[in-house]
Amino acid sequence: MNNKLIIIEKEGNIGKIIFNNGSLNILNIAMMEQINEALDEFLNDDTLKVVVLSHNGKSFSAGVDVGEHMGETAKKMIEVFHGMFKRLNRMKIPTVACTKGAALGGGCEVAAFCDIILASEKSKFGNPEIKVGVFPPVSAVIFPFILGEKKAFELILQGEVINAIESHRIGLVNHVFPLETYDQEVSAFIDRFTKLSKVVLQYTKKAVKMSIDSDFDKKLDEVEDLYLNQLMKTHDANEGLQAFIEKRAPKWENR
Repeated sequence: MNNKLIIIEKEGNIGKIIFNNGSLNILNIAMMEQINEALDEFLNDDTLKVVVLSHNGKSFSAGVDVGEHMGETAKKMIEVFHGMFKRLNRMKIPTVACTKGAALGGGCEVAAFCDIILASEKSKFGNPEIKVGVFPPVSAVIFPFILGEKKAFELILQGEVINAIESHRIGLVNHVFPLETYDQEVSAFIDRFTKLSKVVLQYTKKAVKMSIDSDFDKKLDEVEDLYLNQLMKTHDANEGLQAFIEKRAPKWENR
């Protein structure tokens, strides 16, 4: 099935969502709605053993559409954006992000929320949101579990972008494959899931998730409320986003 903004494919027991929104794969509302529809389809597909998120274009995703992040569309954008994670959280089978290029901002959050990240040596990861006056809600919830509290604070509070090797070192990325053999390495890795029992995969994933955290939706709702009803009412959050759109340095007033 070929859509304008994503491509949906099924290969045997593998379900694929391929981001197809230009070079940077900016996550706008229309694209995220299509992703949510695809995730709903896969959630109801009893034949799948693994779901893969990958991309055409240079980047896995350079983040959400900042223009839709402001004004009347902000609430809708957050609702649709967080809908992706709530659906991924309900996915009983393994989810794999294949990030041949950069995964930044919301794109980093999508990749990080998958169970496994397969990067290339050209991949980059980061949440630079704080530099434009906001914070990454999903990373704020999950990074402490993935990376530990200290590293989560550093990456979110400074907003720096790190390369694939550093991402692997700190435990954000599972594997870093050479660019020239990336597709073959990824195919071989994902194919291992198809040789396993689906029901055993489901119970094993459930066991791991139980040991980490079972209350993601509630925590995300609490962070979403903080984001929309407190942060987005500050001067600096709106100034930072507007400055990004206008391609100028923000003028912080610390209020």
